[in-house]
Amino acid sequence: MKTALLQFTPVFGEKKNNLEKIGKYLKNTQAKLVVLPELCTTGYQFVSKKETEHLSETIPDSFTVKAFETMCKESGIYITAGMAEKDDGKLYNSSVLVGPEGFIGKYRKVHLFKEEKKWFSPGNIGYRVWDIEEAKIGMMICFDWIFPEAARSLALQGAEIICQPVNLVLPFCQEAMITRAIENGVFIITANRTGTEHRGGKESLTFTGQSQIVNPRGEVLFRLGEKMNLFRKLI
Repeated sequence: MKTALLQFTPVFGEKKNNLEKIGKYLKNTQAKLVVLPELCTTGYQFVSKKETEHLSETIPDSFTVKAFETMCKESGIYITAGMAEKDDGKLYNSSVLVGPEGFIGKYRKVHLFKEEKKWFSPGNIGYRVWDIEEAKIGMMICFDWIFPEAARSLALQGAEIICQPVNLVLPFCQEAMITRAIENGVFIITANRTGTEHRGGKESLTFTGQSQIVNPRGEVLFRLGEKMNLFRKLI
C-alpha cells in the first residue's frame, strides 16, 4: 500500500486558497492514503472564539469536506486531514477520513493543547478504527501523542496505521512516536506543518516540520526537514 503525507504552510483564514494548494500537491498522486496536517485549511493561531466559530464547519456537510471528497474521487485516494468543526453549539479540533466514495468518519481531538482549550471543547466521540480494505486506519491529533492510551486504544481495536495530523511546536513528538509505534506494533504517519504564525499580539508560534512515517519496529522510514514544504510518499 502506498501512503503519503503533505507538509506545507497554510495561510491563516484562507480556506479556499489552502484547499487549492492541497489539491495541486495531490493531483495525479500514486498514493492510496494521504495524511494532511492538523487544522490544515484554517491555520492554527486563533485569537477569539468568534473567529474560531467563523472558520469552523459542520461535518460532513461542509465546503472543506466536499473539496476533499472531490480530490479523493478524482485520484482514487483516501485522505485524513485536520479541520475545525462546529456541532450543536460547540467547536472541536477534528480530523476527517474521506475516500473515493465520500466521507467515511471523523475524530475529535481529546487532549487539547494550551490555548486550544479557549476555543475548542474536548473530543467526545472516542477513538475509532475504519477498514479501508487495504488497511485498518485510526486517527489521533497532535497533543494526543503525549498520552500512551490514545495510540493503545486504536491498536486494541485493530488499527494497522495511525494517521496523526499535527501542528507541532514542541520538539519531542517525532521521537515519542517511535516509541508509540513499537509499543503498539503499528505504522504511524505524522503530518506536521511549517511556517510561523504571530497573530493578535500573541506569542509567535514556529512549527517544527519534520513530518515522518515510522514502522512497527520503530524505524523512521523517512523524515522531512524543519522548513521543507513537500509531498512525500512511501510504499
